[in-house]
Amino acid sequence: MRILLRHLRPAALLALAAFSQGIGAAQGPANWAEVEKAARGQTVYFNAWAGDATINQYIAWASDEVQRRHGVKLVLVKVSDIAEAVARLQAEKAAGRATGGSVDLMWINGENFASLKAAGLLYGPWVATLPNARLLDATDPTQATDFTVPTAGLEMPWGGARFTFFYESAAIPSTPPRTPADLLAWIRAHPGRFTYPRPPDFIGTSFLKQLLLLLAADQGRLQRPVSTDFDVVTQPLWTWLDAAHPHLWRSGRAFPRSSPEQRRLLGDGEVDWLLSFNPFEAARAIRARELSASIKGLHFSQGALGNSHFLAIPFNSSASAGARVVANFLLSPEAQARKADPAHWGDPTVLSLASLGAADRARFGRGEQDSAAPAPVRLLPESHPSWTTALERAWSLRYGAQ
Repeated sequence: MRILLRHLRPAALLALAAFSQGIGAAQGPANWAEVEKAARGQTVYFNAWAGDATINQYIAWASDEVQRRHGVKLVLVKVSDIAEAVARLQAEKAAGRATGGSVDLMWINGENFASLKAAGLLYGPWVATLPNARLLDATDPTQATDFTVPTAGLEMPWGGARFTFFYESAAIPSTPPRTPADLLAWIRAHPGRFTYPRPPDFIGTSFLKQLLLLLAADQGRLQRPVSTDFDVVTQPLWTWLDAAHPHLWRSGRAFPRSSPEQRRLLGDGEVDWLLSFNPFEAARAIRARELSASIKGLHFSQGALGNSHFLAIPFNSSASAGARVVANFLLSPEAQARKADPAHWGDPTVLSLASLGAADRARFGRGEQDSAAPAPVRLLPESHPSWTTALERAWSLRYGAQ
């Protein structure tokens, strides 16, 4: 990164040190030209969640570009949950398949990364081998750790995320609810107009974690693994949900399966809210005429759950060079700016714009001008990955049969 260390504050220096440890030492050829040569002609099977047509179109564009520029064929393997690919890798390792794996590149974060890292199912460290890694934002703590687990160069930051509420401003007062208590009061006063995706959907589970972070007596407790105090720590969350569920869409007896399904409900006028990890999702949907121009975004005033999402290469990839070439392209200012543009995806960049030249910086900024996107807010740290599994299990036991 093009940073003058003597001008950085101590906190920024600590962040830079953590980031440097996070991208790890390089595994593989030090000469990038050797990587590009080895990659030419390879086919990279990219396993990714495919529940959004706009994201799939962006990946199709990237596939065309890496084929044209580098002679690498990128094949999107669509999965409804990346846990499917994780299970496949676990089965391949159990069968002794150390090479020629079925997955070459995968879109992951959170508990999936933690389980893959713990089981030794990831290639690397490799992020430091990428020429464009120098452009990553060294001051962003969510890039060096994933749900509190150090990334150690085993996965590459691909996009930023912060938990965002979108609402129909025509149906909600000029001062919309910005705290869990205010949201609960609104839900009670407007029965049937709020819902959230059914856990273990990623957005649904993230909604639980967003609430718990603000309701728990000790926010820092969530940074450590789940223990015998789980029921005590999470009781405020269940109290909130017990009070809200009877007043939700379909009286809390059914939930949308995903954020895109909830977006459809909002577009059809069945509910007044949409939950997302993308602060520019509504801007994109408004352009596509899926949502009304009256949709606005907000974050809770106490902060928004924030993280980065990543790309990783499995331990037995048959095209690790091709996967790195693809990843390096996806980290380029051109690809990151296109991804950040709500017209193409609207996913926040992981690059440090200060590290870019004027021409590359000029590629960015369109998303921040959209009126549907909320103003940036303090990011709340992700919980330890063990909380994700425990919350999903507890939610299912309490509400899954409804």
